[in-house]
Amino acid sequence: MLRSSCPAFVCLTVLLPLSRAQSLSLSPSPDRSGAAVSDNLDPSFAGFGIEPSNLFSFTGWNEPNEFSIQLLQNLADYSGSPPHIRIGGNTQDYMIYDADYEDFGWKKNSNSTAQGVIAADSMIIGPNYLAALDRFPKDTFITYGLNLAYEGDDYLDHIVTHSNAVVKNLQNTRLYSFEIGNEPDLYLENGMRAAPWDGKTFTTQFMERADTVYQKVLKPAGMAPTFFEPPATASTIGTTFEIAMLNSDGILDRMNGEYYVGWWNQHDYFYFIGVTPTPITLDDLMDMDQTNTQFAYWEKQVKIALDTGVPYVLREMSSIGPIGMHQVSDTFGAALWTLNFFLYTATLNISAVHMHMTDNSNASAWQPINVYGKEPFVRPQYYAHAAVAQIIGNGNGTTQIGALDVGGAGGDYTGRIRAYSAYANSALQAVILINSKQANASESNKASFTFNVNMGSANANKKIYISYLTADGADSLTGTSWNGMSFSDEDGKASVVDESIYQYSLDGNGAFSIAVRDSEAVVANIDWQLGSNKVIKVDGTTTSGSRRKNSGSPSVTGAKAAVWTAVLVSALTLATSLGAW
Repeated sequence: MLRSSCPAFVCLTVLLPLSRAQSLSLSPSPDRSGAAVSDNLDPSFAGFGIEPSNLFSFTGWNEPNEFSIQLLQNLADYSGSPPHIRIGGNTQDYMIYDADYEDFGWKKNSNSTAQGVIAADSMIIGPNYLAALDRFPKDTFITYGLNLAYEGDDYLDHIVTHSNAVVKNLQNTRLYSFEIGNEPDLYLENGMRAAPWDGKTFTTQFMERADTVYQKVLKPAGMAPTFFEPPATASTIGTTFEIAMLNSDGILDRMNGEYYVGWWNQHDYFYFIGVTPTPITLDDLMDMDQTNTQFAYWEKQVKIALDTGVPYVLREMSSIGPIGMHQVSDTFGAALWTLNFFLYTATLNISAVHMHMTDNSNASAWQPINVYGKEPFVRPQYYAHAAVAQIIGNGNGTTQIGALDVGGAGGDYTGRIRAYSAYANSALQAVILINSKQANASESNKASFTFNVNMGSANANKKIYISYLTADGADSLTGTSWNGMSFSDEDGKASVVDESIYQYSLDGNGAFSIAVRDSEAVVANIDWQLGSNKVIKVDGTTTSGSRRKNSGSPSVTGAKAAVWTAVLVSALTLATSLGAW
């Protein structure tokens, strides 16, 4: 979508009189010490999960999938580190590693003997599975899922062989952790275990495998023992697999003198087809209050986890599982949900969030191969990842996120307004403003919601720069842009579709006002255009991460700057006189 070149305040005064706009006043603390904010966000925070059976769709078979690799590299350039990738899901519990199998792909095991509705040894992978995984951008963190379900007489030999191959063969990417088993709380219903089976039994089996892998693989390689993640999922509610119960069962205790659990790992979805009893619409997804309601139980789990001193990660997440829903999870409205979810979970001090992907899912950020006769393409959700990556990279390892009180947004905007503050180097750097009230592409003269933001006298008269996450409407499947950029369906590279720089001056109190269209989000950043600053990469090099070739702070000079400043002053004066402030 091409946005008008007029400044937001011009659009505001022409299209939506301030006296009629619904509005909210926000006063984020200008200093991190006066705000309730997250810990520093890791540059790889906004990650992905890839179903193990689908790995080659994203990496390529004999030849690399350059489209996927470029899309991940974009995010690495913006944040300073590639998104953390989890290779895990149901199919990790079907896989057996065979060093003699040399194809790029997996094959059906013709000699399968294991238990399970789908047998725990039904898929064979070999060295080129890991060679393909190693194609992802340099230093990509990998959480790798090992098979817990297999329990033949040689189960320890198998997990040692597999984990040893992973440690030795991942050279370009960086092995971060091992997840032993996928969703063991479901093992009874999928035939992977027979009763009795509970969290205590799982803890015993998890610890035995972790100890064996450490003693035989990690320790000889000089790696730390706290390298493992016990996994769980939505069905942990009311079962023996809750964090407090696993802790009581001794999963955090020493075994042979070592602590093995480095992270609490849980899974969730906003909605899961065939499990969630009520239907889902795009409007439901865009009601941000529903996200808080659905995630309320996990907020408690996060607190319990952090109270143990072990970080919490959400390794499998998505708007709609298992493979999304057309015209809901693949829309621009889902991109707004994704942006909000990342920022919301950051405020809970969740250390990483991974959006799960399969090659045929309408909830995947991109389609990596030809599926159902449609060529690879980028979905709107990817643009939310790009926005979060640039927000994080903006602070170069110091970015912290705080939630702003939006309880005053009522009426038609109840549950549709979210606002967050972003801090860098202990000072307020940006605010993120989301209006998720559904407005479809077919609607003309879409309404807006006005945010009146006071960034404090310390920021008086400073410049702010506005970046838009936008599309023609909430139901748009294409045409999304972020910060003036679009990402090619051909090669995944970014191009600038809106050259305009939306720059304003804060007033003498550090305040400004902006109307955010229904079904749109903006980031207002102090002193420079988001994405134009140098981003320090994890390897110590730098990248501009910019939507433009020049890496300096952008500005508008001469007559155009004077006009924009005059418009700003007029709009602020009008807002005050109309009582909209």
